[in-house]
Amino acid sequence: MSWIVLIASGVLEAVWATALGKSEGFSKLWPTIIFGGALALSMGGLAWAMREIPIGTAYAVWVGIGAALTVVWAMISGDASVSWLKIALLLGLIGCIVGLKLVDTPPKTAALGDGFYNESTSTR
Repeated sequence: MSWIVLIASGVLEAVWATALGKSEGFSKLWPTIIFGGALALSMGGLAWAMREIPIGTAYAVWVGIGAALTVVWAMISGDASVSWLKIALLLGLIGCIVGLKLVDTPPKTAALGDGFYNESTSTR
């Protein structure tokens, strides 16, 4: 479930990044409202997913999805030019994101459920 939430949060990152650009410095109401809502949901989902996914992997995947979708949307909407080089670089980015998921292994912790090692409660 954490991966689904993380992917949805990455999509919302693309939404808020695009809305931020369309808000023209927060001078347009609807893009500003969309930015705020998508930002809150995206960050909340990222934080929730990080409860089970290591921070480095979660953040890289979140940013990668957001960046890739933002560029793709800009190319589709005509706000950015389309080139084979951009497409190849986006495919490379997506490949790296998938690679991070494939090599991700949960860390071994000596925790009592909170993810942090507490020397005062450890046994020696």
